[in-house]
Amino acid sequence: MRSIAAPQKEGPRANRDIRGVREVQLIDETGQNRGVMPLFDALRAAEEAGLDLVEIAPNSVPPVCKILDHGRFKFLEQKKAAEARKKQKTVEVKEIKLRPGIDDHDYEVKMKAVKRFFEEGDKVKITLRFRGREMAHQDLGYKLLVKVKDEMSEVAKVESEPLLEGRQMVMVLAPRG
Repeated sequence: MRSIAAPQKEGPRANRDIRGVREVQLIDETGQNRGVMPLFDALRAAEEAGLDLVEIAPNSVPPVCKILDHGRFKFLEQKKAAEARKKQKTVEVKEIKLRPGIDDHDYEVKMKAVKRFFEEGDKVKITLRFRGREMAHQDLGYKLLVKVKDEMSEVAKVESEPLLEGRQMVMVLAPRG
């Protein structure tokens, strides 16, 4: 017969969930440090204030507990985490496809797009696709990728050098700074 463990709650422990410690460092609802006291006394002080005892720093010795409104505390923590997620930008990898015999104007249009991607903070994967007998002239493709690398050297750094993968040559550039 297996015993079923109680599910772990998310976030800091509060009130009667604080176990395994005899003494805690207490900070009251006004932010004043009330010093080290027995857990029982800290719980009583929180109860008298009509608030919760929340474990703020469980790893310190003794653990630091604060008297506050647990529901409001959890709400503010969630709000803070959501704000942090919103500010975080995910870096995307955009792909630009070229051919070895690309026209000058087409090349310029593609390079404008590459610069725009770098301004947005994205990485760019430049794919040079070879068809048929173009495989015999891989050096032309390599020269084209080196030209792209040289033109973009001020706004981007090479993350992976030109590399042949099957019928295509690939190079990844990342924005500088």
